[in-house]
Amino acid sequence: MDETGLWMVFAAIFAGLFLYDLLVVGRRSHDAPTRYALREVVVCVALALVFGALIWIFLGDTRGTEYLAAYVIEFSMSVDNLFVFILLFSAFGIPGAYQHKVLFYGILGAMAFRAVFVIVGTEMLEAFDWMMIVFGIILVYASYHTAFGKDDKPPEQSFFFRLASHLRIHQGDSEGRFFLRIDGKRVATVLMGCLVVIELTDVMFALDSIPAALSISTDVFIVFTSNMLAVLGLRSLYFVLKDYLGRLAYLKYGLGAILAFIGAKMFLSYFDIEISVVVSLAVIVAVLAVTVVVSVMYSRRKEGLGARWQYAGSRCGRWLSVRWIILLR
Repeated sequence: MDETGLWMVFAAIFAGLFLYDLLVVGRRSHDAPTRYALREVVVCVALALVFGALIWIFLGDTRGTEYLAAYVIEFSMSVDNLFVFILLFSAFGIPGAYQHKVLFYGILGAMAFRAVFVIVGTEMLEAFDWMMIVFGIILVYASYHTAFGKDDKPPEQSFFFRLASHLRIHQGDSEGRFFLRIDGKRVATVLMGCLVVIELTDVMFALDSIPAALSISTDVFIVFTSNMLAVLGLRSLYFVLKDYLGRLAYLKYGLGAILAFIGAKMFLSYFDIEISVVVSLAVIVAVLAVTVVVSVMYSRRKEGLGARWQYAGSRCGRWLSVRWIILLR
């Protein structure tokens, strides 16, 4: 099978997952257990890995490894997006029943932006070698911002949130729609306002993730397919992780380290010092594994200390209550 045949396989996988997400997931009860969303994430990841295996078999181990590395980068960067989604849904007051719909169109827009960025980015790298330096600077800056940027800044203070506030937004019940007709005039609902901010924010995320993928390969086929398949399962991943993201306290440092490593890789590549894709993949996976394990251990220890303090407090409270009863008698 040549690359054309693999494009057709990708189109079939993408169309199948997209239609399943639209026709099945979108119409299912939004209060369905988390295991359903987890199953959908497993299916998306499994199909992406199967597609990677086909690339490995028919196009060689080099391009297969490039695909896997680019997929891991985009998938890990996408988890960072989920934090923003949670904050925006809270800021706009989007009910859980409508979050599926906003995420679906938000991710659809994210795919369109990434497709444009992949094509433009590869063309720029092919035409101008010095763009490696530019992308490297972008990634190094993004690494610092990701690791040490302030998380306590309310989303209402962001530029994109203020920009969306200029829309004529109806603050009442959205009825699950992006637009309503009120007094004969067509007005946007809070769902539309939230969607606009998500789309604009995702442009900024793409400025990080696409150069990171291009540091692995400038092959449009590799970068495009890996990015699309990584983003496609993001909606289901949100509903799996939304209650656990707070436990990944050190994930941002891991993502920052990965971006810094990739930025350095692009700098070195400009001076003809190449870091192999296998080494890059090993570093990325190792950093992610360490940060996730440390985050989980820290979360459990924190919860354990909290439980012990709560137990000690309750014991102390009962002791004081007994003493007060004795004194009052």
